[in-house]
Amino acid sequence: MVNLSKIELTKKGQSINLTKSDKQSIGEILVNLNWNQKTRSSGGFFSSLFGGGSNGVDLDLGCLYELRNGQKGCVQALGNTFGSYQSAPFMVLDGDDRTGAVSGGENLRINGNKISDIKRVLVYSFIYEGVANWSEADGVVTLKYPNGADIEVRLNEHRNGQIMCAIAMIENVKNETFKVQRLVEYFNGHQEMDRAYGWGMNWVAGRK
Repeated sequence: MVNLSKIELTKKGQSINLTKSDKQSIGEILVNLNWNQKTRSSGGFFSSLFGGGSNGVDLDLGCLYELRNGQKGCVQALGNTFGSYQSAPFMVLDGDDRTGAVSGGENLRINGNKISDIKRVLVYSFIYEGVANWSEADGVVTLKYPNGADIEVRLNEHRNGQIMCAIAMIENVKNETFKVQRLVEYFNGHQEMDRAYGWGMNWVAGRK
């Protein structure tokens, strides 16, 4: 049976537009990152010897944003730039799951009622701690909003060794709706990803 409550973007470049309600609003867009901690159960002598085992991988959810007024920035736990929902940049990161064990994962909330203020949002994840092994992390991003089916992007194309994954692009369409496009491209860091998508920001090292 076809699951009408979920739409999977499975191919690179595949996209879908969000559906508006009768009131011509999109409402809150919830972007959720979840992943499995397979590495946490692989303890033993060798993992303890090389410092593995209990820590596992720490995936972080974040985004680059560009507003219609030209303002650019990022929302992420690294550097404590958690954003704001009611004021610019009209998106906020809820919490920071350091283990992957929290069932809710990490959430980015985007104020869909401020669509005329938002030009584009690049949703990404990066490995803050642990080996850059995306195939073990088995990450999945799910976009939920009031008026349509959930949109799911699985990180099932892997480039292990790269710490950053550009997951999806959310773009303003004529100030009427957002287009969500699957990317799943891997990079060595923020600066390389920034160059690939033409954000043009200056990057310095941060911590959380």
